[in-house]
Amino acid sequence: MAFETLLFDRADGVARITLNRPDRLNAMSGTMLAELRQAVEQAGQDAGVRVLLFTGAGRAFCSGADLLDEAAAAQPPGERLRELYNPLIRAMAALEKPIVVAVNGIAAGAGCSIALAGDFVLAARSACFLQAFVNIGLVPDAGATAILPRLVGTARAAEMMMLGERISAEKAESWGMIHRATDDAALMAEADALATRLAAGPTRAYGLIRRGLGRALEQSLAETLEMEAAHQNEAAATADFREGVAAFLQKRPARFTGA
Repeated sequence: MAFETLLFDRADGVARITLNRPDRLNAMSGTMLAELRQAVEQAGQDAGVRVLLFTGAGRAFCSGADLLDEAAAAQPPGERLRELYNPLIRAMAALEKPIVVAVNGIAAGAGCSIALAGDFVLAARSACFLQAFVNIGLVPDAGATAILPRLVGTARAAEMMMLGERISAEKAESWGMIHRATDDAALMAEADALATRLAAGPTRAYGLIRRGLGRALEQSLAETLEMEAAHQNEAAATADFREGVAAFLQKRPARFTGA
């Protein structure tokens, strides 16, 4: 897969997607947003991909929207969200494979939202998270008002959104906003190790877990119990479930295939 604004490679079940506009701190242009959606959807349809790993080239993960590109767009910002940003966030949410994110520098604005849409977010200690919208008189978008309160609660989400101040990787970890803060030099090794571990796991079960977590906060207890029962039936019909039980009985590590 060749892209103009991304680097994409696939090996050992891991699709690595690298935002690749380092001269613009990986600011998101219309082209990058369209390519990110394409990469996510194609990886989702590829049976050889069992986990996605996102990171950024250079010294930033993503500085948010490219304001030069946005200014050149002949459409209201809300329409641009509907056309480009929202479909990407929906594609990430609908993916039935785990997402690991390695935040190697600032993750600002919609770049913060995209980072936090992952299941496991690792951040270099020098990285930071910023909801920058209020600093230019705008409101959070790209799913931020749904994602952030679920991770950190409404008080801390309001702090980030209304004060527009940077949150360090270590503070983000202490808030429960990310999986872990790591030494800068260890970031990619730790992200790769986690992605490799997930790629060897029961992919169908991971997908059902993602689906369940996405729905549970919007449902009643009764609806969630019924959802769990339906998902358990789906999981129990997989080859990985049969392998997991056999491995348990034979006292050996399971060899999951994702089927």
